[in-house]
Amino acid sequence: MHTLGDNNEEFSDSTKRNERTMNYLYKLLFFSFIFMGVVIETNAKSIKSIETGYTITLVRASVISGQKHIVANSYEGTILLYAYDGKKKWENKLSGFTNHDVWCGDLNNDGNDEILTANADGYLYCLDRKGKLKWKFRSGETPLISVTVLNGKKGKFIATGGMDKNVYYLSIEGEKLETISAYDYSVQKGWGKNGKRYPKEHVHTTNFLRKAQYGNEEILIHAGAINQNSTSGALYFFRANETKPFKSLILKSKSPIGDLKVEDIDGDGYDEIYMGSSGMIKNSFVQKVDLKDFSKTIFHFKDNKKTRKSGNGYRVPQTVSIGEGKEKKLLTLFGERVLLYDTSLTGEEVEVIVGHYSFNDFWKEEHSLLLASAQSGGSCIHILQLNDQSWKKDFANLVPEGKIQKILDNTAEFRKAIQSFEPSKWDGKGEDVYFLTEKVNEGNAQVIRKIKQTDASPYFFNSKHLPHVENWDRSDFGNDFYEKRRDQRKKYTKTQQQMLDQILPLYNDAKGIAYWGGHGNDPMMISLDTEKKIIDAGGKEKKTVMIFPELEHYTPDFEYTLNHFLYPLAEYSQGRNANIYVRTKHTFWQGIIYLKMWDKLLSGEYADVFVPSMEETTDKMMDLSVAGKLGIWTSGATNSWGIRGARDNASYFRLRQHSHQMLPNHFLRNLVYAIASGAQYVNNYAVDQEYISLLYEMIEKGVLYVPKKSQLVSINPVHLSMKEPDKDYLDEGNNLKWTTFYDEEYEKANPKVFSRMNGTWPAAPVKSYDFSTYASGNKERRIDFMPKYHNGVVLITPVQEGKFADKNAPRGKLEEHLHPMYKGQLQEFITDGKSYLSSDGKKTYSADSEYYKQIENAIKEGVKSLPVRIESGEVAWVAVQTSASHIRLTLIDNGYINPDDRIAKVILQKEVKEIKDIVTNQTLKSNGKTLEVNVPCGLFRFIDITLEEEL
Repeated sequence: MHTLGDNNEEFSDSTKRNERTMNYLYKLLFFSFIFMGVVIETNAKSIKSIETGYTITLVRASVISGQKHIVANSYEGTILLYAYDGKKKWENKLSGFTNHDVWCGDLNNDGNDEILTANADGYLYCLDRKGKLKWKFRSGETPLISVTVLNGKKGKFIATGGMDKNVYYLSIEGEKLETISAYDYSVQKGWGKNGKRYPKEHVHTTNFLRKAQYGNEEILIHAGAINQNSTSGALYFFRANETKPFKSLILKSKSPIGDLKVEDIDGDGYDEIYMGSSGMIKNSFVQKVDLKDFSKTIFHFKDNKKTRKSGNGYRVPQTVSIGEGKEKKLLTLFGERVLLYDTSLTGEEVEVIVGHYSFNDFWKEEHSLLLASAQSGGSCIHILQLNDQSWKKDFANLVPEGKIQKILDNTAEFRKAIQSFEPSKWDGKGEDVYFLTEKVNEGNAQVIRKIKQTDASPYFFNSKHLPHVENWDRSDFGNDFYEKRRDQRKKYTKTQQQMLDQILPLYNDAKGIAYWGGHGNDPMMISLDTEKKIIDAGGKEKKTVMIFPELEHYTPDFEYTLNHFLYPLAEYSQGRNANIYVRTKHTFWQGIIYLKMWDKLLSGEYADVFVPSMEETTDKMMDLSVAGKLGIWTSGATNSWGIRGARDNASYFRLRQHSHQMLPNHFLRNLVYAIASGAQYVNNYAVDQEYISLLYEMIEKGVLYVPKKSQLVSINPVHLSMKEPDKDYLDEGNNLKWTTFYDEEYEKANPKVFSRMNGTWPAAPVKSYDFSTYASGNKERRIDFMPKYHNGVVLITPVQEGKFADKNAPRGKLEEHLHPMYKGQLQEFITDGKSYLSSDGKKTYSADSEYYKQIENAIKEGVKSLPVRIESGEVAWVAVQTSASHIRLTLIDNGYINPDDRIAKVILQKEVKEIKDIVTNQTLKSNGKTLEVNVPCGLFRFIDITLEEEL
């Protein structure tokens, strides 16, 4: 990692500077392809790394022609086969959607393994030894999650299952033998007291299917799940070919199961099941079930002083046994750490080997471990030789080659290049940026100190975590639920004065402060009177930002609290330089915000107070939230909006929370995209502060321009306006943790404009008529934080015209806030989230009717009026007018956790005089109206386009 210093001498000669900065992108792009499919030799003698060019999420071992091979699954669902010497034998892209599980086994006893993949598109694919598709089986439209192969009474058979609440037995030719419905035997049932719908039947979905040895017979283990967050589910044990379990076992731990491996460590002929949790450190564990007597043993990581110091993050412990001298030990891969401990699972003595990177998966061979790619966007498979005494040291020192090294090199080169950057005269000053909760340590202190000396943007606020909050008398609040409501993570011990003593000193030596004002679990953890005193202490010179996460409840109790606590707080904040940072989840900004209870925010009455933001754990529709937040901001409902970077961002499927990225390149690119789109309030959680400090410099130097809403010219003139949302849409978009809501008949009868959002659909394809398909260009429900929107962002906005419009709203009209080029050009369509409606409310159009084609065609026509558009490329983009004849085009590698080198094909729709990369000072040449721009892996490009005529 490049360390910042005073590099001005290096660039004192402008010719050298231009030569250097023009060449660095060429150099980075040249090295993009030279290591594909080869073994990379390193100084670590116990580790061999195979560069694949893909982000590998699953690894397995297989036997082909009598030789061991490595089967790899990529983020995109491509299956690859490698020899152990690193030679790639073949790849098959399959459907282009992710595989949630891969199983290798010799189905026909010919000495060659077949490869079975449980795909998010609902298909089970079977590949032969050459990677050719032998057959495929479609379970239905919901994702398949797991697959295994067993020896049955009449030979081998396949068991597979997923989110439709069935397990399927298949023949080795892919013919269905049995359908086993969870309704017939499940011991799991939902619960709920928060006002949301919950499953009332005994039913579950598939989490894992694995074969196991049970004395002298082979049985099927079926791990069932009903919720992605609050329970470990249950285990069901089936004898071969049978359709009812002979035993069920409820797992009473509170974290979901993210990994399940089977092994007979004690050699008694009965396998043991080793399960790893999926979530944060406080709920992390490894649990064993011994099939001999079905006894359970659990090792909670919080109970050992070494493991509980593993830091914040979302991880899945994966456990196998290894030989350690003359004894066996358990080896658990836990984020960037390897844990070694006794097979008894007491957790009393644990050896911890701390590495640099977390990995997506691993697989045990006899004397080795196969590691999938680093979660931070790596592209290698690593073979770790456990019989080499140096393996622990080598793991601790491993910095993967391939994409990880490319990202590090690209970022370091970019950082060097911007040290001599001077903004153009015509750009002017962008909007201010506020880092609300930035942790200061040795990695970023020097950069922050240097920026603070300029007394200019970005500004770094003081903040404080508040584990102890105010214990105040709520008895006359008027709502029984919130009078009694408390957040279990907090201790209510402080008096008002003690709260003030904690918070008021934060104003010292800072432009402003930020702290949790409340939470959806308890919005009133600090009394209204105390909040007012804090705001008063800041005065108008100091900014006060009160962060309120997870305000998604839309019960009558919450509405009362909104009216009697949050709105009075907003009213008091007006004119006092105070903000309420609304950090919500799910479909809030394109759903809940349009409920009548939120009218005072939506109307713009408190535009100078409320700041829209998101935390999107469990979510799979980030392209919608981008359009929703931008739509609220550009409508005039708020004057600003915000962005968050935290490790749980990547946790779209909480049964598999491999969300412990050690290199926050995905944060960096997402923050660049948001800030280039006008976000000003940044609520980050620390991962690697030296790395992320590049962002501070980009803002301070003007490389990253922060526009007003009236400067954006990458918005499509077509916008989709929300009336009060349909109740089914609200439920599907905000009730995401249950996995058992799928109803085939309901889905057929109820197509939705915004669909497939709840826990049924991890990484599933979106329908052709879904807004995500025709507007944003997103094909799946996953983690599209930097959506393509090649035809310009299609805003989701308050209704502007007709029956559903609020003509008297203080915010005014949308076109009054946008760039003048949109005046008279906007085209509005209206939805309730489920269907489309005419502006007079007299006609309703089904989401799957031909009506969506009208919107799609209008979008394609509307983009022609923009100065530029993107024709192709896996990139996110923003275009803003910085002066009368200049457009700033920002292009970003949009692979959130699967970064890569990208090529953006840009269409120039106005006459252009000159095109320059503002960092390299390189002049770019178009081919007529077409400009191709290379975007290096994990990076971005900033392009200045000079127009022949003023826009």
